[in-house]
Amino acid sequence: MHSGADLSEQRFYAETGWDAVQLSHSSVLEVGSGAGRFSEVFLRTTSGVLHSVDYSSAVDTNRRNNATYGDRLQLAQASIYELPFADNTFDRVFCLGVLQHTPSFEDSVAALIAKAKVGAQIVVDFYPIKGWYTKIHSKYILRPLSKRLPKPLLLRLIRLNIRSMLLLFDLLCAVRLGALTRFIPITDVRGFPKGLSPTQRREWAVMDTFDAFSPEFDNPQRVDDVARMFSRRGCDVTFAGMAHYPGGCSSVVRAIKRAA
Repeated sequence: MHSGADLSEQRFYAETGWDAVQLSHSSVLEVGSGAGRFSEVFLRTTSGVLHSVDYSSAVDTNRRNNATYGDRLQLAQASIYELPFADNTFDRVFCLGVLQHTPSFEDSVAALIAKAKVGAQIVVDFYPIKGWYTKIHSKYILRPLSKRLPKPLLLRLIRLNIRSMLLLFDLLCAVRLGALTRFIPITDVRGFPKGLSPTQRREWAVMDTFDAFSPEFDNPQRVDDVARMFSRRGCDVTFAGMAHYPGGCSSVVRAIKRAA
């Protein structure tokens, strides 16, 4: 849903810390493109070629969404553990919104590092563990059921209930009981852009809630633990913390692959 603000571009550059001109002259790999949200940002803001993969058939949607960029988008459907590229190939590798949904977080990190050249930059983001209370949340309470529901049924249930859940969410925030919203089976809408219309806000809430409750895996991580994964796998960590951008923030680790 278009919001009138280039939130994907702002998030991409805030998380990666990259420069569009330098990207235009780099070999770049995107792992987990989905429908092409960040693929479009790269293709629109640089003149480079993007190699992009996704495990799902969303690659077909990405291809349609970004058809105007022609051969600058090289797409493949593949698992993060079986990437169709030689090792030590890319100058830059990014994986956004994906790693928490893979079976083994550290094996996934290793798979990304393997495809990067020595001296290449790798950027990932992920769901954070904020404390002991992280998994005391409707998402983790209901996921044993929700992830097993047929996806069309889950989406229908969310759409049927999204108005009432938003009303309850807003009421709890209004009476300063926002901490209790974690028990409502809805995404945290407080980070949404302020200029969304009511219809746009509902659609964002539907899709973000579906993304939270539908994946088979959901493995949040501590930032320091992810930084250590990169260090163990032969990388120098250049940033490990929260990247802030309009509409939200993300846990991010940036690293450079060093010589073996």
